[in-house]
Amino acid sequence: MSENLPADAPPAGLSGVPPRGAGAAPVPVRRGGAVRRLLRNPLGAFSAAVLLLLVAAVALAPLLSPQDPAASSLADAFAGPGGAHPLGTDSAGRDILSRLLHGGRNTLGGALIALGIALVLGVPCGLYAGYRGGWFDSAAGWVVNLVMALPAMVVLLASRAILGPDVWALMTVLGVLAAPSFFRLVRGIVAGVRKELYVDAAKVSGLSDLRIVARHILIVVRGPVIIQVALVAGVAIGLQAGLEFLGVGNGSAPTWGAMLNEAFQNIQRAPLLMLWPGLALGLTNAALVLLAGALRDGLEDRAGQPAAPRRRATGTAPAAPAPDLSAGRAGLLSVRGLTVAYARPDGTGKEVVHGVDLDVRAGEIVGLVGESGSGKTQTAFAVLGILPEGGRVAGGSITVKGQEVVGLPERAHRALRGGTVAYVPQEPMSNLDPAFTIGSQLTEPLRHVLGLSRREAARRAVDLLRLVEIPHPERVLRLYPHEISGGMAQRVLIAGAMSCDPELLIADEPTTALDVRVQAEVLDLLRRLQKDRGLGVLLVTHDLGVVADLCDRVAVMNAGRIVETGTTEQVLRAPEDPYTQALLDAVLDEAPARAPWQPREARSATA
Repeated sequence: MSENLPADAPPAGLSGVPPRGAGAAPVPVRRGGAVRRLLRNPLGAFSAAVLLLLVAAVALAPLLSPQDPAASSLADAFAGPGGAHPLGTDSAGRDILSRLLHGGRNTLGGALIALGIALVLGVPCGLYAGYRGGWFDSAAGWVVNLVMALPAMVVLLASRAILGPDVWALMTVLGVLAAPSFFRLVRGIVAGVRKELYVDAAKVSGLSDLRIVARHILIVVRGPVIIQVALVAGVAIGLQAGLEFLGVGNGSAPTWGAMLNEAFQNIQRAPLLMLWPGLALGLTNAALVLLAGALRDGLEDRAGQPAAPRRRATGTAPAAPAPDLSAGRAGLLSVRGLTVAYARPDGTGKEVVHGVDLDVRAGEIVGLVGESGSGKTQTAFAVLGILPEGGRVAGGSITVKGQEVVGLPERAHRALRGGTVAYVPQEPMSNLDPAFTIGSQLTEPLRHVLGLSRREAARRAVDLLRLVEIPHPERVLRLYPHEISGGMAQRVLIAGAMSCDPELLIADEPTTALDVRVQAEVLDLLRRLQKDRGLGVLLVTHDLGVVADLCDRVAVMNAGRIVETGTTEQVLRAPEDPYTQALLDAVLDEAPARAPWQPREARSATA
């Protein structure tokens, strides 16, 4: 995004300020809710009207039917439309309109049972398997593969022989057979989304797994599930009608499939009998598919903006520094002998962090520096308790304010994240959920962790944006992540990290994706927050310039081990380890500039 700012803009490096000559940035126009967007879609409005009309007619069948659907009169057999029979009569002289309305109750009711069972079995199991993985994912996948290998029509015919011609029992079986389609769909989407950085950011904010799934996962799943609902409902209606058409169902109850069966037997004498049940089936399935598509489009249209917080509140008080609990270990964060290992497919493990010792005291900034792959981020993730799948703390001790966190239950670990320990990740744009506004993502931890009301959380969010020097915070709260720059996104993440007044801030490459000017502004912001609030900061970075500018102490990491620690001046001016010296030698600040490029012919002539 563009970082061109007007001359009178504050030096924040933010795209929330209008570009030069653009004037005031317009506030996005509110486009209403999903229902309003659905009704503005011609296909959506038409399909919703058709489906609503069908459902209302079927639900009010006892009131709308001109006669009892089972009443017959052989004298009126095959009578044409008119008089007391608006759509005519069948071979037994029964009123077609009455049977069509009452048959819809049985047909749509059976499809609803199958769809409900498929949703109840497939969606929750898919969410759990995709989010948690592990043995449940493997076992559920095996069961799903087995069920999907069964031919549905053969199973339904066998079930009819065992359970009898009860349509409700057959639709229950069909619901079990349809559940794997929802399971596979949901499980595949969730397995991909759970690795997104904004999900990790939500975990670090202290949100529970249930809250994360409900807020960040379901919004991604709902669109495909809506489409799948329409498809499964259509299949259920079609299969039920097919069974009735074959004469497998209960012949005493009117259904659309049974009406097709009778019409087919008399197609030569009264072909018009095929029209009415066929038209009902076609209209229902078409309306379902069109309505699902329109509803999905309406929900996925994220252009609408929620209301902005209107009131302001005073800033939050700085947290008091935590005292050291012992002489040997820091009172805020102390790591001793940390070993992190990952499981291999053959069952063995591979260590990526070996015996790390690290301390961070209240009010100091400690830099954890090393090249990519040295184990810096794995060490930070071990402290936060968010190691990726397959990773575990294989040995050592980690204490936060004197509390041992290795082996701590997830619920207790979650209480530390967001409250005592906060996290600022790298790649700011990837750590913001694109489906929610900035205000929504800032207020969620405030309401869930601190228990603030919606209004109080909105006021606190405005204060947090002011704290990180974002101009026009009320307007920024209404923006989505794609509407702000990388510099502003990083400031939003810092504001989110500070939202619950943490005592320890872990910043993982907070300036990697930013340009030089914005990097300097973010570093100044971190330094000010650390000084004003007495924060302890663990800064994970590979940039020795950032270390020299910001850190009090430095720990140099190579191949999963701490090779050198000391004050910043000591490590950068008089390094003892060869690896540290190699890192310093790689800095190009004092290296001579290369000669200008010349064509090959000119170089040859000069030589």
